[in-house]
Amino acid sequence: MAGHPPWELEFVMSAARFDQLPATTAEIAFAGRSNVGKSSLINALANRKQLARVSKTPGRTQHLNLFRLRDGRTIMDLPGYGYAKAAASVRKAWGPMIEGYLLNREGLKAVVVLVDGEIGPTRLDVAMFAWLTAGGVPHRIVATKQDKVKSSVRQKRKVDLAEKCGVDPKDVLWVSAAKHVNIELLRSRCYEWLGAS
Repeated sequence: MAGHPPWELEFVMSAARFDQLPATTAEIAFAGRSNVGKSSLINALANRKQLARVSKTPGRTQHLNLFRLRDGRTIMDLPGYGYAKAAASVRKAWGPMIEGYLLNREGLKAVVVLVDGEIGPTRLDVAMFAWLTAGGVPHRIVATKQDKVKSSVRQKRKVDLAEKCGVDPKDVLWVSAAKHVNIELLRSRCYEWLGAS
């Protein structure tokens, strides 16, 4: 963690297609089902309250939302998959938009897949892991909402969640945006995944 500059993120743009995005030297993307807490986590990482728009309505992120770190590397906030109060035509466009991005974005170093620690991985999460693996897209798993899991069952939940994700428990980083648990560690990991020194 020592030696890494603070996460000073600036919003760059929203895009409906990956080919509308500016070039990047290195990028990581945050993905996850609607209501997993992506925007809240990005805000916690940046230590800003409203950088990424947070809503009580799942699915408000409907475009590819690009942010830039001070060193020029970039962070992508992808639309949530699964349930969302959005028009059917909008939801239908998400698949090709996200697929196009994940398979064609030059500079994409890793996809950080967020799993709701309170409820565990859904079938959509498992399908996402399988799709990323089949496509050869590097990805990491981060469990959100650790504060919502009772301490008495937390260890068992960690083992169960990792098993359902098909990984070792040590390969899942647990965080809480609300309580700021492991946020500094996740910042450090993100720099590693970006290849930043």
